[in-house]
Amino acid sequence: MRLFPKGRDLSRPPERVELEVRASDLRLPVEAVELRLDHFLAKSLVWRSRSSLQNLIREGHVLVDVCAPERSGGAGELTIERRPGRKLRHGARVVIVIPEGLRLAARAAEPDDLAILYEDESVLAVDKPPGLAVHPAGRHLTDTLIQRVHAHFESERLHRDARPRLCHRLDRETSGLVLVGKDPGAHQDLMRQFERRRVEKEYLAIVRGAPDSDGGTVDLPLGPARASRIGLKIAVAADGQSSRTEWKVLERFRDCALVSCRPLTGRQHQIRVHMDAIGHPLLGDKLYGYGEEYFQRNADGELTAADLRALELPRHALHNHRLVFTSPRSGERVEVVSPLASDLVAFLEDRALE
Repeated sequence: MRLFPKGRDLSRPPERVELEVRASDLRLPVEAVELRLDHFLAKSLVWRSRSSLQNLIREGHVLVDVCAPERSGGAGELTIERRPGRKLRHGARVVIVIPEGLRLAARAAEPDDLAILYEDESVLAVDKPPGLAVHPAGRHLTDTLIQRVHAHFESERLHRDARPRLCHRLDRETSGLVLVGKDPGAHQDLMRQFERRRVEKEYLAIVRGAPDSDGGTVDLPLGPARASRIGLKIAVAADGQSSRTEWKVLERFRDCALVSCRPLTGRQHQIRVHMDAIGHPLLGDKLYGYGEEYFQRNADGELTAADLRALELPRHALHNHRLVFTSPRSGERVEVVSPLASDLVAFLEDRALE
C-alpha cells in the first residue's frame, strides 16, 4: 500500500498520506466492501488512535473521492469529508493532509549514515543495517534507507538532477546489500535483471538446529497463508508460485547452523518460509517457526524477556551477503559482497565459545 505521493522530495517531511480502499487488502469480495471512513483509517494507520483520526476528519484534514456501483473508479475529484461515519467502497481514494504541527521533522544525515560498498556512474550498492526500513511506511516514516540515500546525494551535491531509486527491498530486520539505480534508465535496467533472474543472490542465515545434510534444494510453491490472521504471511501452497532455494551449511554450532541460501526465484519471504518448511526456521523469526503470537506481540511492542530468550535473537537472522549484476553503463559483471552483520557475528562467536 502506497502511503505517500510518488516522486515526493524525501529530504522534506511528508505533508500528506494517500490511501485507496482495496478489497484484496481487506480479504473481501469487491461487492462486500463497505466500511466507515474512521474504521478504514484505523486499519490503515495502526499507530494512530481512532479518536485522533476522528479529530483529523472533523477538522477538515481528510479528503475523499468516493465510489459507487455505477462509478467504481471514483469521480476523480477529492473533497473534504468531515463525517467519520462516511461509508467507503472498493476503489475509494482517501488523502490525509498532515497538519503542520504533526509533521515529522526530517532527520539530518550524518557522514556515516550510508555504508557504500560499490559505486559507479549508474549504480550504488549500500549496506543496510538491521532495523532500518527501506521506505517510509507504518511507524517508520523518517530515517529510512531511501531517505539516507537522498540525503547523501544532497549533502555531497551529487547529480542534482538524479532521482535515485531502490532496485529491490529487504525486510526491516534483514541486513545487507541493497542496489540503488542513480537514474531512471539505470533503475529500469537493474529491475529487468532482477525480473529475468540475471542477478545472482546469496544470503547468509542462522537457522535453528543443525541440519543433518550439508545442503540441498527446496522446491516448494509459495502463496498467501490463507489460514493466518496476518495478511503478509506466506506459506507453502499447492496452487502457489514456483519457488526454489539452494542452501548449504557453512558451519555448525550448538543447536544452530550458519547456512548460505541462494534464492533461484524471488518470492516474498522465500528463504524464511523454505527453511522453516524443512524444519530449520531462522533464529529470531517472529513470523515463521515459532508461532504467530510472537509477531503480534512484537507489533504491539509487548515482547517479553521470555519471548526474546525463546527467539534467541531480537531480529530474524538473515543477511543479504552477495550480489552479482551487470553494470548498466559498462556492461561488465560486478560482484559486491557485504560481510555478515556484526550482531550475527557476535551471536555466533558466543555459540562457538560454549
